[in-house]
Amino acid sequence: MNIWKWNNSFIRRHDMINKSRLIETMFELIRIDSPSGEEQQIAGVLIDKLKGFGFNAGLDDYGNVIGRLGEYPEILLSAHMDTVEPGRNIEPRVDGDLLVSNDDTILGGDCKAGVASILEGLQVAIETGRLNRSVEVAFTRQEEIGLVGAKNLDYSKILAKEAIVFDGEGPASRITSSSPTHVRFDIDITGRAAHAGAAPENGISAIRIASEIITRLPQGRLDKDTTFNIGVIKGGSVTNAVPEKTIVKGEFRSHSAEALDNIKLSIDNAVNEVRDKFNEAKIDLLTETQFDAYSITGEEPPVSRVIRSLASIGAEPVMAPSGGGTDGNILRQHGIESVVVGMADHNAHTVREYVSLTELVEVANLCEAILTE
Repeated sequence: MNIWKWNNSFIRRHDMINKSRLIETMFELIRIDSPSGEEQQIAGVLIDKLKGFGFNAGLDDYGNVIGRLGEYPEILLSAHMDTVEPGRNIEPRVDGDLLVSNDDTILGGDCKAGVASILEGLQVAIETGRLNRSVEVAFTRQEEIGLVGAKNLDYSKILAKEAIVFDGEGPASRITSSSPTHVRFDIDITGRAAHAGAAPENGISAIRIASEIITRLPQGRLDKDTTFNIGVIKGGSVTNAVPEKTIVKGEFRSHSAEALDNIKLSIDNAVNEVRDKFNEAKIDLLTETQFDAYSITGEEPPVSRVIRSLASIGAEPVMAPSGGGTDGNILRQHGIESVVVGMADHNAHTVREYVSLTELVEVANLCEAILTE
C-alpha cells in the first residue's frame, strides 16, 4: 500500500510539469543574448516572470535579480543569467530528445536550463496550490567570468540560509560533492620594440620571453585533483616590429592545498628564471584566487533536502566531484549552506552543447518537489 501511494505521488507530480511550456521558456530565454556583462534584457524578463508569480522582485545595485515570495524564506533557488561566447543570435532547435543549437554557437543551456527549471518548478507549485514555504530566488550576472555577480550580490537582501544552485552538468540527480580552489594569473611582459628588418638586435621580444616562461610551466591535467591551463596569449601588432608587449593569462585548479602551493612555486620559479635571462625586460606576475574549494558530506541541510526530494520523484542521487566552480562556492563563503545539482546540460561552453529534454523535465520536477515537500 505504501509503495502504491509513493508511485502514485511520483506519477502525479511528474505529470504536473508542463513539458511544452518548459521548452517554450527555454526557447524564449536562449534567444535573448546575454553574454557576461550584457544581462539587462534577460534580467527584465525574469523580473516580470517572478512578479507574475507574486514575487517581490527587482535588481540589486550590481544588476542581479533577487525575488522573494513570503516573509521568512527557508531556501534560495539560484542560477546565473549570463552565457559564454559564441553566444549571440542563438537558434535553438529540438532534435529528438535533445535541445541543440545550429552548431555555430553555444546553446546557452548553461545556465538557462537551470533558470527555466526554476521558473517551471515555481509555476507548477504555485498553480497547484502545493507551495508550502516561503522562497527566495537569485539570478546572478557575470558568473562565467569569475562568479562576479555572486561576489557582488546584495546579501542584506538574502534571508535564506540554505541554497540550491541549478548549475551542474547532467541530470538533476547529479549532486556536486566537491569543487576545487581556482586561481587565475596574469603575466605582463614588457620588452623593447625595434624594427624587425633594420635593427632586430636592438629589440627584446616580449613574445619570445612569454614562450620561455610557458615552456617552463605545466599544462593540462596534472593529477586527478589538479589542472593547469594557459588560455590567452596577446602580443605584438605588426610583423615588421619586435613586439614590446605581451600578456599571458592562465589558471590552475585543485582540491589539494599542497598542489596549489607547488604550482604557485613553479610559476614563481619560471618567471624568476626568465627574468634573470632577460634582465632588461620587465615581467610582472599577478595571481588571484577566484574561489575556494569545498566538499560536502551529504549530511548538510540543503543536501538532505535535495536527496529527499529526489527520492520523491524516483531519482537516485549520485555524488560527483566537479572541476569547476559555481555561485555555490561564493554563497557558502557568505554563510549560506549550498548544494549544486545538475540542470540537464551537457558539453557546456562548446558549440556541441545540448540539453536532454527528459533530464530537463526531471530538473523541473526536482525544483517543484523541493518547494512542496
